Amino acid sequence: MNYEKTKQLTKKRWAVLVASCMINLCIGSLYVWSVFAAPMADYLSSVTLSAITASDLAIVFTIANSVGPVTLISGGMINDKFGPKWVVFLGGLLFGIGMIGSGFAKSIPSLMVSYGLGCGLGMGLVYGCTINNSVKLFPDRRGLVGGIATASYGISSVVIPPIANVCIHRMGIIPTFKLLGIVFILVICIGAFFIEKCPEGFVPAGYEEKMAQKKNGGKDKKEHTRIQEEKNWRQMLQDPVFYIMITMLTCGAVFGLMTISQASPIAQQMIGMSVMSATTAVSVLALFNTLGRVAAGYLSDIIGRINVLTIMLVSSIPGLLLICTSGIGDVVKFYIGVSIIGLCFGSFMGVFPGFTADQFGQKNNSVNYGIMFIGFALAGYLGPTIMNQVYSASGNYSLAFVIAIGLAVLGILLSLLYRRKTR
Repeated sequence: MNYEKTKQLTKKRWAVLVASCMINLCIGSLYVWSVFAAPMADYLSSVTLSAITASDLAIVFTIANSVGPVTLISGGMINDKFGPKWVVFLGGLLFGIGMIGSGFAKSIPSLMVSYGLGCGLGMGLVYGCTINNSVKLFPDRRGLVGGIATASYGISSVVIPPIANVCIHRMGIIPTFKLLGIVFILVICIGAFFIEKCPEGFVPAGYEEKMAQKKNGGKDKKEHTRIQEEKNWRQMLQDPVFYIMITMLTCGAVFGLMTISQASPIAQQMIGMSVMSATTAVSVLALFNTLGRVAAGYLSDIIGRINVLTIMLVSSIPGLLLICTSGIGDVVKFYIGVSIIGLCFGSFMGVFPGFTADQFGQKNNSVNYGIMFIGFALAGYLGPTIMNQVYSASGNYSLAFVIAIGLAVLGILLSLLYRRKTR
């Protein structure tokens, strides 16, 4: 790129980031499932004339989380060759159609196809492009921008629940799905035309000079971030560090997805909250999830990705203990616990795009991060499944949080192993 084009893109990249954030706000509604689950269970119970609970629908959320990497990887390959615009457009169509299709669901299997497969696959196409393209456009602020881009995805769980609850109360769950689907198609598909592909080797205007000044001042950014040679997905899979990182991601995501998937039922059954109060708890969890993504992303640019991840794994343990030991009426204790869990989970989501790019290079990060995201998908299966199985066996959720503490400890040990392997 010549200097003028570089200068133009350096300014335009902020508009691309804003468009990406608006799009992510829509696809982040995938994680509002706990708000949809109870009214949808009631609706299906009336249609099928059988007793269906929100826990019975946990498989829908599990599928939606599990299929994301399929399109994250395939969409990443298309993105690297042709750019993100049409990938995001098609992903937006698929996501919106999946949401609309949920408004026609008459059974759990049909909901698994519409919400689980449709929304899950659509989310993967969109998320991979918006996150990785944004990170590539900001090599000077990789952690912060990764945090902002993923935070816009997470804040959907703050913005959408109140809107969804009003719509469900006034129209019912079925019209709500259809309305949201139409709105999401419009926002994502229009926003796609504001997304511009980051050219290979793009360096923002003035960035090299700033780096030179930092080096001369003895504050080289490389002290805190490991920038390795460019590796494609095959080379990444041959690196033992990849398996440490992906397992660490799974450990850090399980407790978050476990809590998010059943946040409203947990608040109602463990703490005795009303439906509206439980919805507020979901929003608090989502708010701290969002704050964690931005704050951890920014902090990781300063003290390093692995340092932030280790701090969050350690911090998650008291948060899990607070929820685990909460009972009827322990509202403050519960709120503190979900706030900590949201903050720690969000940190993993905000840091890992930049962490992957640091370790395996920026060039192939669309595909590499898509593969790394399999760790998140595994957590999307394990978290709700553990929660559902524990509740079915014991009638409460406490043991699930004990299991999550064990996984957090495993994550801490893996972070120490990562340091040893990359020393």
